[in-house]
Amino acid sequence: MLAGFRIVLAVLVYRLKNLEMANMAAAISIAVALKLSPLDFSAFPRELIVRTAFIFVLNALVYLNNDYVDVAIDLKSADKDAEKSRYLADHMGAALGAQLTLVAALVIAAFAFDPGLLVPLIAGGGICWWYSAKLKHVPYADIIAMIIWGVTMPLCGTPITNLLGVAMTLLLGLFSGVFESIQVMRDADEDAEEGVRTTGVVLGKKRTLILARALMVCCTVYTVLFMHPAAAAITAGALFIPFIESNIERYWTRVKLVYGVAWLVICGWVFLYGESSGLLMSIHASDAVHAE
Repeated sequence: MLAGFRIVLAVLVYRLKNLEMANMAAAISIAVALKLSPLDFSAFPRELIVRTAFIFVLNALVYLNNDYVDVAIDLKSADKDAEKSRYLADHMGAALGAQLTLVAALVIAAFAFDPGLLVPLIAGGGICWWYSAKLKHVPYADIIAMIIWGVTMPLCGTPITNLLGVAMTLLLGLFSGVFESIQVMRDADEDAEEGVRTTGVVLGKKRTLILARALMVCCTVYTVLFMHPAAAAITAGALFIPFIESNIERYWTRVKLVYGVAWLVICGWVFLYGESSGLLMSIHASDAVHAE
């Protein structure tokens, strides 16, 4: 039990240090924007707290699973925490037990609070496991998997019957597709040397950049149609960020910054006005997925 706790803690510390839990911030921001809990402290913000705890534990599960699947690779990598990887390799049984415990806790929490949380658990957790085990080395499927990840994980922040909440997560999925396209482009040379086939390796950097920019166009079109024109204008700025092949990391960071600002505009608008303001459709926070 102690080994399992240490492994989970190490995973969380490592991922938080590397700012790899953005989906958690996205889920919380959706819950706040939709005002799922009172923010004036006049009442206990139960829903916000439960959803925050759920996405936090789900992140612990999926990142632990990723490390569990990749432990042999991580032991050989100079970019990973060698001590953390060695401890995990020496305690694989404890790591598996920790994963099963986290799954059980999440299932119980979902049935006790909102069965809709089973969707991000099964779909988000499932696609992460599949990505770690297989899809990240399958061209095109790696991008699609991360789009699904980008949609399903933030669903922790909204009831799945809330149309606006779901619409916001769909945009996050498109953002994730852009980010993954840039990531596989950044890692293309290293992956090619290791014989790993990703979208970046198969297409090459120039055509992967075209794919990334095509997805950027999709982000802007979706935002202007369903979210807000001002936010769409901000997302369009990502198309004009100079691409420097020798420093793809900086390009990636700048694109994330642009989309982060656009996301704040969307969340701020929804929080203040209780609806989106797309040119094709404005979705109210109280609209249900099944509404006619």
